[in-house]
Amino acid sequence: MNWLPESFYARPALVVARELLGTLLVVEEAGQRRVGRIVETEAYIGAHDLACHASKGLTPRTEVMFGPAAVAYVYLIYGMHHCFNVVTDAPGVGAAVLVRAVEPVEGLPPGTRTDGPGRLCKALGLTRAHNRRGLCTPALHLSAGTPVPESGVSRGPRIGVDYAGPWAAEPFRWWVRDSQRVSKGPSPGRRKPA
Repeated sequence: MNWLPESFYARPALVVARELLGTLLVVEEAGQRRVGRIVETEAYIGAHDLACHASKGLTPRTEVMFGPAAVAYVYLIYGMHHCFNVVTDAPGVGAAVLVRAVEPVEGLPPGTRTDGPGRLCKALGLTRAHNRRGLCTPALHLSAGTPVPESGVSRGPRIGVDYAGPWAAEPFRWWVRDSQRVSKGPSPGRRKPA
């Protein structure tokens, strides 16, 4: 099939987050195919990362993060917005990559907003029903797109994790520099160049 293999995800989140840029997120349901090119990601590297849900330990919510890799982790924030993550690394690590933004490629009406994790989930039809689903199926997968060269990538701190102390400043967010679909960035004083 034309999707990324499980071995792609079974690596550290910091590696997967960067390499997801330019790949295609494909959702096929009820005869409709929706595709977005990933242009922004954030890595959550395990239980020791205080911004990572896995830092709270193994719970019914976080169990999916502890493996195996190549599975979707979808959760609800603020009681209304879904966030789509891909589980990474070895079983037991508790790591995932949040997909923060995509550029519409197929099946989305013109003007559809896909900047930010909640908007992209709404546009692609991703909900908690997709939580724990494998990422190597016709209905939900990521496929190779056009690789993004290092010169086209920016890196900086994650968004909305100020509660995580020093972990909030870690440069675990990547984005395609010239994309108009990237979500809002952190304050200019916190951005770090690539």
